[in-house]
Amino acid sequence: MSQQETHGFQTEVKQLLNLMINSLYSNKEIFLRELVSNAADAADKLRYEALTNDALYEGDGELRVRISADADKGTITISDNGIGMTRDSVIENLGTIAKSGTAEFFNTLSGDDTKDSQLIGQFGVGFYSSFIVADKVTVRTRAAGHSADEGVLWESAGEGDFTVENITKETRGTEIVLHLRKDEQDFAQEYRLRSIITKYSDHISVPVEMFEEGTPAIEASEDQEAVAAVEGSWKPMNKATALWTRNKSDISKEEYEEFYKHISHDFTGPLSWSHNRVEGKQEYTSLLYIPSKAPWDMWNRDRKHGLKLFVQRVFVMDDAEQFMPSYLRFMQGIIDSNDLPLNVSREILQENKVTTALRTAVTKRALGMLEKLAKNDAEKYQTFWAEFGQVLKEGPAEDMVNKERVAGLLRFASTHTQEATPTVSLADYIGRMQEGQSKIYYIVADSHDAAANSPHLELLRKKGIEVLLMSERIDEWLVNHLTDFDGKQLHSVTRGDLELGDLEDAAEKEAQEKLETESEGLVKRVKDSLGDKVSAVKVTTRLTDTPACVVASEGDMSTQMIKLMEAAGQAAPESKPIFEINPEHPLVARLNDEQDEAVFAQWVELLLQQAQLSEKGSLVDPSAFIKLMNQMLLAKLN
Repeated sequence: MSQQETHGFQTEVKQLLNLMINSLYSNKEIFLRELVSNAADAADKLRYEALTNDALYEGDGELRVRISADADKGTITISDNGIGMTRDSVIENLGTIAKSGTAEFFNTLSGDDTKDSQLIGQFGVGFYSSFIVADKVTVRTRAAGHSADEGVLWESAGEGDFTVENITKETRGTEIVLHLRKDEQDFAQEYRLRSIITKYSDHISVPVEMFEEGTPAIEASEDQEAVAAVEGSWKPMNKATALWTRNKSDISKEEYEEFYKHISHDFTGPLSWSHNRVEGKQEYTSLLYIPSKAPWDMWNRDRKHGLKLFVQRVFVMDDAEQFMPSYLRFMQGIIDSNDLPLNVSREILQENKVTTALRTAVTKRALGMLEKLAKNDAEKYQTFWAEFGQVLKEGPAEDMVNKERVAGLLRFASTHTQEATPTVSLADYIGRMQEGQSKIYYIVADSHDAAANSPHLELLRKKGIEVLLMSERIDEWLVNHLTDFDGKQLHSVTRGDLELGDLEDAAEKEAQEKLETESEGLVKRVKDSLGDKVSAVKVTTRLTDTPACVVASEGDMSTQMIKLMEAAGQAAPESKPIFEINPEHPLVARLNDEQDEAVFAQWVELLLQQAQLSEKGSLVDPSAFIKLMNQMLLAKLN
């Protein structure tokens, strides 16, 4: 009984196929790279499963991928003798995109073919790239270890639905037949296929074969082996050696880049890579890549990340996150260990001493790659920072051992550059510190403009002291864990006393003390007027052009941290700001002369709410502020 059924594609698949069919890709030949890559993965997975169940080989342990074409029929066939699929896995794998957040991904598509092509490349579409060149795709597959009558036939024209039925398939594995569009018939020419395989799949560790000896290309079929034996032979088109096992001097730049695209399914080349073989107490090989583009779902909590793990050249698992800390989750690559058991599981990896040692070594290698990139190619490092900088900022809190190294890789905007682009390192800042300066000053705000124009910078700007300008959501969390660098304390200009230390001369300190003494009456009067709305009232040491500001006490939570907690739906602990006034500002001087206590209270309330608006960017009751301001404007007009 064939049990043919028709199924509708998942909504996101329909959107993706529409993009494919309308020729989104300018480089159409990548369809073959994707399908060969999937076939090689199927072979790797069978090899791993067969470690504990040799019967899965079914007497055929020579794993391979075969490609043939029929120019007359306009078809290309890609077949493998890998793990294969059951009926259920066919429906699941070829009818849906098994990635969380796919709906949000498609909402980001703009309709601009160039930009959308880059996004799709980062999304990774694998099998669906078939529809770049084909108007119908036929898949025949059978899972290893299942009987011949449990084969499955899948077919679709990419127009919203697909059919599935049971068939008899004598051999395990998967065979994909692409029925080429009329304007894509050139791909059915053998010379074209050979050139594509050589270009994109030379690094594949299983043989990628084509039929030779002058025999016309033939469609793959169940009796293909017999035909091949009589009329010709299958010859590998690739080196069929795991790239990372070869000598670095024998591997070209193009081969390294294509291997990256194979393991990452990213159509954009990497920024840098490091190929390293270690022998001695531990024996392993690592090949790490720094991508040039962030995946669209970088911030998705369910997103899998990690290196591909091989044990003695045998593929074990994708996304082995145990070898790379979360703040380096953007790194791509492989690790091949001689010291782990072949049947290692994720649970065993979690507690294995070898895993810990490898994680330490690979983390140091990754940080070294970033340091080298930052030192030798500032432009490329800025490209990296724009894509992954916020992720790297998680490092100081997560990795105490490498905290200083990670901090050295961070980049910030500052008052020195006058640009919103973060280009300043902490080492750059220290190198420009003034004589007598002992702290690294910074400010965290909602935006770059809010930080750059904050009244808290007035005195520092007047003295020419550089301030780091931070405006990303993670920055407040970062500075709570990164309290110092290279012996210099990080100090927020919005918290407690400004503490300029030796940057203030004796005359300035004396003038400030005199101003505080002269303003004692005003300070008390303002505090009495505000009551418990503020924790204290002080004469400011940080303002030159603004009448007043609010700052957080040393032990209290900062404004930005409170915002982060509230955004996460958490209640922040109650805290009251310190209200600092500038007695030399005309408004405050006029306030000091006001005899009417009711009017005085209105002016004080207005200055407090102005300061809170400047600091927080919002008010609890903006309508009350507007009403108060209008009342005072009317009073002046009258």
